[in-house]
Amino acid sequence: MTPLAPPSRRRAAWLKGEQRLRETVRSARASVRARRHGPGSMPDFLVIGGMRCGTTSLYSYLAQHPDVEPAIGKELQYFTVFHDRGERWYRGHFPPATPGRQTFEASPYYLYHPLAPQRIAAAMPEGRFVALLRDPAARAVSHYRHSVERGVEPLSFADALAAEDERLAPYLGHDVTSREAHAALRSFSYASRGLYADQLERWFEHVPREQVLVLKSEEMYADPAPVYDRVLDFLGLAPHTPDRFGVFSRPKPRIDAPADSTLAELERRFAPHNDRLANLLGWSGSWPAELSTPTTTSNPG
Repeated sequence: MTPLAPPSRRRAAWLKGEQRLRETVRSARASVRARRHGPGSMPDFLVIGGMRCGTTSLYSYLAQHPDVEPAIGKELQYFTVFHDRGERWYRGHFPPATPGRQTFEASPYYLYHPLAPQRIAAAMPEGRFVALLRDPAARAVSHYRHSVERGVEPLSFADALAAEDERLAPYLGHDVTSREAHAALRSFSYASRGLYADQLERWFEHVPREQVLVLKSEEMYADPAPVYDRVLDFLGLAPHTPDRFGVFSRPKPRIDAPADSTLAELERRFAPHNDRLANLLGWSGSWPAELSTPTTTSNPG
């Protein structure tokens, strides 16, 4: 599986600069808000992941709710990348507390990063957290496409999977806070991000299970309305129908289909972890061997 017409270094640099500009503008807006109104409230809830599992779509639905005011920016990454900026910086992205209204952000890195659960539990002991989980094999392919589009992945899919442990080894269990660590953990964690049971067990060490709602992405792709209703009920929000249950994820570059042998090996690798997840959550089963993007009104985000 190889990328078709991968982005040039110039394209990769442009995308990186665009991201930094967005972060700068977002921080400036937060600073202006904080100066005018004081630090905002801490969020009432978070969408914590997973990456490439539909979080952009769910964020968009929730942001339309009349009793919800989202933060300035979808992914603030305070409990991972920007924790050293302090709580005042984070609160500056949120509105002041208002009776009857809730606020939130959605950073998929929170589910995966080793330090996020304990940091979040300390800062939001009464918070509620929503996780979307997608077939880990399909998620890995989507993640790979995302890294290719950003210009950070020069390897084929098979080679990237083979190199993953070596790429992440210097950081997992050691340095998980440096810029280099975040770059590697966010870009090259194709398979390890699909080990959902490991990540949720770490969350449950710090957060009561009743404060975490875990949903299958495929159910939202197939029929968004009842899944959205479950989220609203979990968050204590009134019933609501968005303007549309649409696509909220920009198209990714076309990539050759994975080789059957690569896909089979990936599925074998995930099988015992999927069984552990089903046991952990009381699910009746895990995912089918399906890598195609769901052809529904909602796309992974």
